[in-house]
Amino acid sequence: MIKKENGQSIVEMALVLPVLLIILIGIFDFGRIMYTYMHLQLATQESVRLGGLGRDDAAIAQFARDYVHVGDSSNLQVNISPNDTMRESGDYMTVTLEYPVEYVTPLISKVLPSPILVKTDSTIRVE
Repeated sequence: MIKKENGQSIVEMALVLPVLLIILIGIFDFGRIMYTYMHLQLATQESVRLGGLGRDDAAIAQFARDYVHVGDSSNLQVNISPNDTMRESGDYMTVTLEYPVEYVTPLISKVLPSPILVKTDSTIRVE
C-alpha cells in the first residue's frame, strides 16, 4: 500500500518555525544586551578616567551621557562615589553606569524581568 505524504513537510515546518523564530530573536536580544554591556563598560572606563584627572561630577556625567549611544541617554543613571566636594588627590573614586534594556522577544519579557538593568562600574585613583 502506498501512502501519500504531500503535506507532511509543510506541517513539520509549521510546528518548528515558531520555535526557531523565538530562538533567533532571543539570540538577537542576547546580542543587544551584551553590546550594551560592553559599550557601557567602555563609557565607564572613560568617565572614571576624567574623574581621575580632576574633573567635577557634572562634567563626568555629561561626558558619560554624550558617550553612550545605545538608545535614549536620558535613561542612563550615572552614580559617582565619592562626590567631587569630598574627593582629594590620592583618593579612589568609582563611577557606576546603569541602563535599562527592553527585550524584543515577546515571550522572554513574560518569563524574565523586563527591562533588564545593565550595570557597569570602574574605579580609579585621583591624581
